[in-house]
Amino acid sequence: MARKIKWFFTGILVLLLIAIGYYTYGFLTFAKNIQSTPETTKFSGFTAKKTGGAEAYAPPKWEGKQRVNVLILGGDSRGLKKNEIPRSDSMMVASIDPVTKKAYLFSILRDTYVKVPGHGNDRINTAVATGGPNLAMKTVSDLLGIPIQYYVYTDFQGFIALVDAIGGIELEVEKDMKYRDSEEPEFDINLKKGVQQLNGKTALQYVRFRHDALSDFSRTERQRKFMTAVAQKMQTTGSLIRMPKILNSIDPYIETNLTTTDMLKLGTLAIEAKTEGMSSEQIPPTELLVEKRVGGAEVITANTQKLQQFVKAVFEDRDPFAPAEKNTTQEAAKAAGSSSAAKK
Repeated sequence: MARKIKWFFTGILVLLLIAIGYYTYGFLTFAKNIQSTPETTKFSGFTAKKTGGAEAYAPPKWEGKQRVNVLILGGDSRGLKKNEIPRSDSMMVASIDPVTKKAYLFSILRDTYVKVPGHGNDRINTAVATGGPNLAMKTVSDLLGIPIQYYVYTDFQGFIALVDAIGGIELEVEKDMKYRDSEEPEFDINLKKGVQQLNGKTALQYVRFRHDALSDFSRTERQRKFMTAVAQKMQTTGSLIRMPKILNSIDPYIETNLTTTDMLKLGTLAIEAKTEGMSSEQIPPTELLVEKRVGGAEVITANTQKLQQFVKAVFEDRDPFAPAEKNTTQEAAKAAGSSSAAKK
């Protein structure tokens, strides 16, 4: 009997070691494949002269104790020629506080008119096409007033692969969405209103649609809604069990400056992050944006100082548009409450 028990536990140990080896190998292979190198990067055509010195922007190192901010670049690589730079279709910033474990998601309107270091003023979505991910990180960092430590770039195919790999997302489509792509019919949009299970292709239709009165405003709202749902599903037990398969399916479409060690730290934090009730904001917020015409084109502007104050307030869980006196009163009340509790 004792011998049978011994062999039983030995068998369990062997299976556990095989599982650990499988997950470790899968993760290390994924990490190696998506890390940007001079030989593999999609942005290899940039030089310091072309980027206005953007290579000199060294993303700040994340030690694991302070807030981490990741720029998510969604590229539109359809119809690109060899060595042609991918276009930026969407820009988002995912931020996690390692102390509170609270996650935040900001989507940046692509027509936001900003200062692109070394290249004057332009729409923010031109930064990655002008100087690659380093310039995009620097531009977004200057706009929001926060350090951007990492970037993750993927294209339409990477998005489709990810959604399919996690088994799709159940989501409510707010209204009928229809758009015909005259050049590439495979990217036509045809969704019906109502709760439905979105696979990779229909999910791409949902996050891309902007052919209504609110255009990019409603599109970025849908993108935040969808990415929040993806983050929550990635934390489920089923997704964690299938993680090696998920990673294997998306690694051909992803590029990042995250090191293997960084991925391990960030991955652990992402699993622990509180995505329920995750703060999701548009940049610039409607209250701060101003629509203008520059060079005959419609663009969006915002006071940078006020925008940075908005981001700071969001991180501090304050109402960013509450009168200053109200915020001061609330802080004083909290301080008084803490002092009273300490005396007891």
